[in-house]
Amino acid sequence: MQKQHSLSKNQQIILDLIVKSSEPLKAYSILFNVQKKGINAPLQVYRALDKLVEIGKIHKIESRNAFIACQNSSCQISKATAFSICESCENVSEISNSKLSKYLANFADEAGMKYNKYNLEFFGLCKKCK
Repeated sequence: MQKQHSLSKNQQIILDLIVKSSEPLKAYSILFNVQKKGINAPLQVYRALDKLVEIGKIHKIESRNAFIACQNSSCQISKATAFSICESCENVSEISNSKLSKYLANFADEAGMKYNKYNLEFFGLCKKCK
């Protein structure tokens, strides 16, 4: 069960924008969209984004340098995310797969490195674009 965090005004404004978006949003696009609500500095946006990622409300799509709302209500580990990204329409969806999660939670490489954080992105074609 995810711990409840009380969000600051800026965090709530930015979270609402990301949740309503049909696609991942870049920081400057977020800034442009929240200026009317009193968030005018990039630093305000980045602070809010960092906190929202930290508490698992949103995820960063590294390859796009963009942010998406967490689509998995049982997402308990914000440090462990996987996404499928369509190379044609660029649709992004969060992968919720217990076998993958279990495998990666116990994964260690040949050098014995045990990983406590990952952000995987799988690229291909969605059903619509095949």
